[in-house]
Amino acid sequence: MRLFLIFALVFIWSAIQPKDYFTWLLEVFPAILGVLVLFFTRKTFPLTRLTYWLILLHGCILLVGGHYTYAEVPLFNWLKEVLHQTRNNYDKVGHFAQSFVPALIAREILIRKQVIYRPNWLPFLVLTICVFISVLYEFLEWLVAELSGESADAFLGAQGYVWDTQSDMLFATLGAILAFITLSKLHDKQLTNFK
Repeated sequence: MRLFLIFALVFIWSAIQPKDYFTWLLEVFPAILGVLVLFFTRKTFPLTRLTYWLILLHGCILLVGGHYTYAEVPLFNWLKEVLHQTRNNYDKVGHFAQSFVPALIAREILIRKQVIYRPNWLPFLVLTICVFISVLYEFLEWLVAELSGESADAFLGAQGYVWDTQSDMLFATLGAILAFITLSKLHDKQLTNFK
């Protein structure tokens, strides 16, 4: 309940006078969808505390990006100036989280549902799932750009960077790998509660 309350407060803040309501809706829709899925599965398939906290963090990243647009998050505008960068890189945080968090979700589902019987396949399958999610999201961005024309610029967040799509997928891939390397032991400890 505490996590939902935190999410609700950030959601309300995000919805108050965002930069653009169309972009806001596009950016926060995955978070809304995620909350609905978690609500309906909370009793039949509860997740570990670690996974819930990471989902909350990812939801907040989406809500902040939706409020300001990914290309105009103030802290990253400041970092752009301080680090002499050519663009606001908050979208890279979003794409990193886009696989860092799903890596734990996929890992948890695959382990608890006993989808695979050889644990050495687990990292490969989790990475494949996460990269696939990233590719699907890039296709979604492309579709929105095609359907809505210039109004999709804020949603795409490319900021004139020709390699934006490729770097988005790279950051997502790195997120999945880092999640697996850094959190697997802690995740395994929490998963023992479900055995």
